[in-house]
Amino acid sequence: MVVLTAKVSKAKLVAILLVIAIIVALLVVLSSRAGQDGTTAENVVTTVASNEDRVAYLQSFGWEVADSPLESQEVRIPAELPEVLQRYNELQQSQGFDLEQFAGKTVRRYVYEVLNYPDTTDSYYATLLVYDDQVIGGDVTAASQDGLMQGLQYPKTTT
Repeated sequence: MVVLTAKVSKAKLVAILLVIAIIVALLVVLSSRAGQDGTTAENVVTTVASNEDRVAYLQSFGWEVADSPLESQEVRIPAELPEVLQRYNELQQSQGFDLEQFAGKTVRRYVYEVLNYPDTTDSYYATLLVYDDQVIGGDVTAASQDGLMQGLQYPKTTT
């Protein structure tokens, strides 16, 4: 058995504890700010084992959605992403997701009606892609033919 001892003065011990406290405080501040700019979804809890979890997940981004999905279906992500899915995956990557990790797998797609899209009367829908109770992608899309598709972050309004 080896026993190591070290003699540390009170001043050094206080300095070490102060440095540790500053590091912890920085980590807490940085992690709380990470989701505020709306660019990524990776810091939001992504386990969605139930419909209530999925609705709460969408609410965490600021969306009010219908209590149950309009559509729920299994979809297979192709082993090689065609061009349209590569472009869609760019949107997912901008949020911290990557569909390439799930190429060749079957996932579940849930579509919810969005009730609070700002400054419009158009219909909008939130889609979540879920694999093994984990959100692996999502978007919010306008129902109109020339409608926009965006990430899950609630849009900033100029009011």
